[in-house]
Amino acid sequence: MTAAAIVSQLESLGRESYKRVLLNHSINEPVFGVKIEDLKKIHKRVKRDYQLALDLYATGIYDAQYLAGLIADETKMTKADLRKWLATANGEMIRGTIVAWVTAESGHGRELAMDWIESTKENTVQTGWATLSSLVAVKADADLDLAELKRLLQRVGQAIHQQPNSIRSAMNAFVIALGTYVRGLTELAVKTAEKIGPVSVDKGDTACRVPYAPDYIQRAMKRGVAGRKRKTARC
Repeated sequence: MTAAAIVSQLESLGRESYKRVLLNHSINEPVFGVKIEDLKKIHKRVKRDYQLALDLYATGIYDAQYLAGLIADETKMTKADLRKWLATANGEMIRGTIVAWVTAESGHGRELAMDWIESTKENTVQTGWATLSSLVAVKADADLDLAELKRLLQRVGQAIHQQPNSIRSAMNAFVIALGTYVRGLTELAVKTAEKIGPVSVDKGDTACRVPYAPDYIQRAMKRGVAGRKRKTARC
């Protein structure tokens, strides 16, 4: 199946009502308004396809970029591919989900994330923190540098309230990810989150709210799922 054929299919699956929701959540044109459940049906048929993912992403269409992330073969994605995806992402949503998810599952996750959080560009920094959140969710604790993660957690605690909206949101998510997925850092993440306090992020004219990290982590602890890894960052 070619990218052109899939784009034609995506266009036919688009819904104006859902497109309006996406546009209200800062998704950029071009966008068809295809629901994720429909994208996953195509993903189920295609499975993994490195070149098709690149071709779909290159269209710049939001729905096609999201699907590209679902079918991307993380074992073949190069650093150049991932940097290009970041640079050409259709908005914050794609950067914070698709780019972060695929980067985290690739062999370049930590390297790129650590590079990106040092950028002077807000979009890049946001993606770096989102990538770290996905990385700790899927990588075994034994394969993580806990000392480095502690330093990053301390950095978030000191700097989060001075950051722009998207970075503030991504940092808050990173604290939650550490507390939820890294067993050895759960308690420290809760303490840090309590010191940080509520995090305010302008979500525009939407019903979206920023999770209060201490409550979120403690609920995971009560359910007995703190420290349990995800099979994949993608959803």
